Amino acid sequence: MSLLPTRRPVTALALCVTALVLTGPAVAAPEPAGAPSAAALPYQDASLAVADRVDDLLSRMSLDDKLGQMTQIEKDALVPRSDLATYRIGSVLSGGDSTVSPNTAQTWADTYDSLQRTALTTPLGIPMIYGIDAVHGHNAVRGATIFPHNIGLGATRDPALVQSIGRAVAEEVSGTGIDWDFAPCLCVARDDRWGRTYESYGETPELPAAMTSFVTGLQGETLGAGPASVLATAKHFIGDGGTTGGVDQGDTRLSEAELRAVHLPPFKEAVRRGVGSVMLSYSSWNGVRSHANKYLVTEVLKGELGFTGFVVSDWAAVDQLDGQTGFTGAEIATAVNAGVDMVMVPNDYRKFLTLLRGEVTAGRVPQARIDDANRRVLTEKFRLGLFEKPLTDRSYTGTVGSAAHRSLARRAVGASQVLLKNEGGILPLPKSAKLFVAGKSADDIGNQSGGWTVGWQGRSGPVTDGTTVLQGIRATVTDPARITYDRYGNGIDPTYTAAVAVVGETPYAEGRGDRPNGLGLDQEDLQTLGRLKASGVPVVVVLVSGRPLDIAAQLPDWRALLAAWLPGTEGAGVSDVLFGDRAPTGRLPVTWMRSASQEPVNDGDGKTPLFPYGFGLTYGGTDPTPTPTPGACTAQFRTASSWQGGYQAEITVRNTGSAALTGWSVDWDLGGSTVSSLWNGSLTTAQGRATVRNTAFNGSLLPGATTSFGLTANGTAGAPAPHCSGT
Repeated sequence: MSLLPTRRPVTALALCVTALVLTGPAVAAPEPAGAPSAAALPYQDASLAVADRVDDLLSRMSLDDKLGQMTQIEKDALVPRSDLATYRIGSVLSGGDSTVSPNTAQTWADTYDSLQRTALTTPLGIPMIYGIDAVHGHNAVRGATIFPHNIGLGATRDPALVQSIGRAVAEEVSGTGIDWDFAPCLCVARDDRWGRTYESYGETPELPAAMTSFVTGLQGETLGAGPASVLATAKHFIGDGGTTGGVDQGDTRLSEAELRAVHLPPFKEAVRRGVGSVMLSYSSWNGVRSHANKYLVTEVLKGELGFTGFVVSDWAAVDQLDGQTGFTGAEIATAVNAGVDMVMVPNDYRKFLTLLRGEVTAGRVPQARIDDANRRVLTEKFRLGLFEKPLTDRSYTGTVGSAAHRSLARRAVGASQVLLKNEGGILPLPKSAKLFVAGKSADDIGNQSGGWTVGWQGRSGPVTDGTTVLQGIRATVTDPARITYDRYGNGIDPTYTAAVAVVGETPYAEGRGDRPNGLGLDQEDLQTLGRLKASGVPVVVVLVSGRPLDIAAQLPDWRALLAAWLPGTEGAGVSDVLFGDRAPTGRLPVTWMRSASQEPVNDGDGKTPLFPYGFGLTYGGTDPTPTPTPGACTAQFRTASSWQGGYQAEITVRNTGSAALTGWSVDWDLGGSTVSSLWNGSLTTAQGRATVRNTAFNGSLLPGATTSFGLTANGTAGAPAPHCSGT
């Protein structure tokens, strides 16, 4: 089979195709578009500016070409496959359970290329863009590197590490042809009962904002400027982590000031980094669904924040707007007019296109809105270089599950471990110790990887390749024969130095993962722990979970507690910490409840938790923060927006010294204002002045580097002159 070269422009292909005979039972045949002439057309000229290429292509597109570009369909719903060209479909996706057979990187690449070749047979030769939820690695592909879920990465407080992970994910995704990743999730999870808590980097806005470095890892400093550049998605806009009761797809009931203070900053930072797409949330804000909220999508995101990429809906979310199953023209018009540029249909694309066309021809969706949506989608396709390099770059196919990426994942696992208890300094364990290992997650790669692992909800068992925690332990100790394992804790006796119990949650994703009726350990875990306790052997608990669990009643029975979160395929990263090959440095990205009845419990809410936000022990002390070094800095105050009786401001800190900063503080006269909320910093006020100090993630600045923090205040902004001091 002949292959279109991955780096050859599609001009020659576009020049030789003829108009297709277009059919379809539910949609009128798209209007024919003019075939290119023998000379290359401006939109095919890579030397021209992207905006000029988009203008030229738009001028040649029929209405049906444009409606197709706004349509995203599930790969397995595309029957027959020729419909991809017939209906000018602009995007294909694989849902959480959509796979290929055999499930290998090579098959994924072949599948992508086959679909892309079909897309390129249209008269204008517009390439499709293919999206997938690679949320903690290229997790749909068996054998790919699975990194810790976001809650674990938040515990690392290491944006540079997260950027490196983004780069590794981009390489593995590129190796399968796919060019669009529905990640990162920038939700600020405020209630641990929510089944998507593990998709959040943390409960305060500064952590998800800092971890937008993942966007840079995926896309590169500039989208398409380098190899293996993958379009990133900031999701889910906005407030999905703040729903009442932690109900998935629920209602976030907050004032606008609180919504802006808690849930908007990560998206603002993602936009600043040039994120190419934003996915909307199923949830509502004060009763209005995000997919219907023109104020938030068009005025705030696109207008105020200056987002120039495109907005995509979530899976079948548009047809939920009226509370009934199935699309209506009114739902489609509402969503598109609110600012949705591409609709994740994902299945009944013929009906969707018929209804959308009807709304446009009736004037209920303006042609200008259609053109704006197309301009946004096409701009990102041109920036990605899809017109010049439409097929898989096979030089990256071999990176899927590579040793280098697994080494990076192991490092991330080690950095994500949070040591919560270490009575008598039982950890680190001696490598010569006689150990009993138990628990349902000790030797289960599915449990330790969690949801969104070779399947939407994930599952227990050997779902993919990797190293379990038990395998990591056996590979670390001096004599593996001194390690005994029984899942249920049967057979333990007092001769063991310690018992390591690896317990916690089994895999889940949204919906199924909501736990409104308690967050305790299951009966199997409790019985296993009971057997270990009865032996009199010191018990070290490794908790594998996507959120804090209600364990206060059991904690006194344990000599040590290590929060391992959902570490992914590299369980040796857990054993690295257990045996002291690396000291634990992780800090809690969420507040750990004293009991489930406290939920929601968050930093600064006045509730007394079991472990506070930011808590984490290390070996030989309680604070893994490095010793500060001297430095110098400046601060610049900017009013971002204002309204009657209030304003929002951003303060940028710059290291102006010749040495690195490991900490800074900024103070200024409030001029009678009062600060109601603050992100990316720690605030104190005294005698009419505000002082803000760095948080753990943004205190380290190299010479010339900058960071920022923001605030919402009551009063009049004025023009303060802040003073900065560094350490």
